[in-house]
Amino acid sequence: MAKNEANSALKIIPLGGLHEIGKNTCVFEYDDEIILLDAGLAFPTEAMHGVNIVLPDTTYLRENRHKIKGMIVTHGHEDHIGGIAFHLKQFDIPVIYGPRLALAMLEGKLEEAGVRDRTELRTVGPRDVVRFGKSFVVEYMRNTHSIADSFTVAINTPVGVIIHTGDFKFDHTPVDGEHFDLQRLAEHGEKGVLCLMSDSTNSEVPGFTPSERSVYPNLERIFMQTPGRLFVTTFASSVHRINMTLQLAQKYNRVVAVVGRSMLNLIAHARNLGYIKCEDNLLQPLHAVRNIPEDRVLILTTGSQGETMSAMTRIANKEHPHIRIRQGDTVVFSANPIPGNTIAVVNVIDKLMMQGANVIYGRDKGIHVSGHGCQEDQKLMMALTRPKYFLPIHGEHRMLVKHSQTAQSVGIPAENMVIINNGDVIELTENSMKIAGKVPSGIELVDTSSSGMVSSKVLQERQRMASEGIITIAAAIDWSGKLMAKPEIHLRGVVTSIERSLLQKWVQQRIEEILTVRWSEFSNPGFESEQSEMDWGGLQGMLERELQRSIRKELQCQPSVTLLMQTPDEPPVKVATDGRRRRTRTAAQVAS
Repeated sequence: MAKNEANSALKIIPLGGLHEIGKNTCVFEYDDEIILLDAGLAFPTEAMHGVNIVLPDTTYLRENRHKIKGMIVTHGHEDHIGGIAFHLKQFDIPVIYGPRLALAMLEGKLEEAGVRDRTELRTVGPRDVVRFGKSFVVEYMRNTHSIADSFTVAINTPVGVIIHTGDFKFDHTPVDGEHFDLQRLAEHGEKGVLCLMSDSTNSEVPGFTPSERSVYPNLERIFMQTPGRLFVTTFASSVHRINMTLQLAQKYNRVVAVVGRSMLNLIAHARNLGYIKCEDNLLQPLHAVRNIPEDRVLILTTGSQGETMSAMTRIANKEHPHIRIRQGDTVVFSANPIPGNTIAVVNVIDKLMMQGANVIYGRDKGIHVSGHGCQEDQKLMMALTRPKYFLPIHGEHRMLVKHSQTAQSVGIPAENMVIINNGDVIELTENSMKIAGKVPSGIELVDTSSSGMVSSKVLQERQRMASEGIITIAAAIDWSGKLMAKPEIHLRGVVTSIERSLLQKWVQQRIEEILTVRWSEFSNPGFESEQSEMDWGGLQGMLERELQRSIRKELQCQPSVTLLMQTPDEPPVKVATDGRRRRTRTAAQVAS
């Protein structure tokens, strides 16, 4: 693409994936055109009660939706495509280009969410070139990762070529025979790469990341030595690992039952596209394997990260409707815990062992390798691309720092790189790179049980209820502002030394005090108008706030307080000074 004569800057705006693992989302903007690269999700922390999915804040995209020309998808992992269906509910994306496997998985997600008509999906292959608007031409280059059909991209812009590695490692003996396109990567380096944006996940680890094929003999040893039922859990998206496991099952005459919706879906797509090859009779429904000898059974499950609702976690908790661990079962964790999941995984392993399972796990067993490049992989990427500027991406803060140090060790000047945060606006020209502002960043929380966003206020209320408990007060109030009966109080999860009867008496006195002082603000007892009314809603809100403030002060804790207020059905009949009988009316009655 021709160099830009007007010296306009290319804006690079990461909305997720920096100083964290997950929700990888990046914006490229030039003049009035925007393209997106990936749109992933992350999973909630234990403090995010009731939250199922964490997304990046997309305020900037909603405000600039008219500029969006399309999206680049690099591969099919959830932390790169899992947010797309949610974003399409808020803004259109005219076209999404991506590899076959990723788009096959994405299409099902979009149809399930009811947003399939909000975009056009177009598959790409190695070295395919696609254009977005006037400013962007993108070339896809095959790379190697822990999922099949993964790509690095070269983004041609008016200021120069940007190489975005996607998730990668240099696997010279790939299981599927699809090699990293080193030649094309080097050709871009020879012509000139303005900026390299590179995966930082394993930047703290020296050496090269081992090949996926190195796992095979260690898994085979387990198949040879296991006398009873064999369970294998791994990432649902690890197509190569699943394919090797199925090959071993066939070789050692085991029938396979797949447990977990995400793994079932991925295997179906991968088989249709030829990435997983096995005989049809190898895969059997769970109920069918009950009648097969235990030494011929393999159960392939989700849950390698200790996810709360995953199959393996439910098995460990004795909550799975069809599977119970038996003495002599062998469970293989063919995955290492990602940051933040270690405690959950260890708890699952402990519970499985307590039930009699032989659990095989840990880095020393050689049953898992990472899909992300280590320091030598990262150096090779820099040597091939020879970038002028460098942006470490995809990793927590220490990973970004270490990656920048590695870049300096191979000759990229420190002044030609910058460690950025989500929301930072990078302005890149032929001769400069700088942080030039910030857009809204942060997170959006999704409660998929109701398909709605969870506001920060709602999350705070959930956290308060979980940590401090909840007090529910039921009170009946008449038209004169008096309590019609003693209020009822219910405590859930609240720690207090005050007896319930004393607390009930204190609450009653406090309600009466508040009503005495504030009643007139919400009632209109005059006879001058037929539309005199009582603001019961306002009264309830005020009482709840005042009681919450008073209770927290009295109990020295922060419980959530909910007031259930009962009011009389009919307003009282009053006699005016002219002798006529008139009935006051509520606001709802006036409106009707």
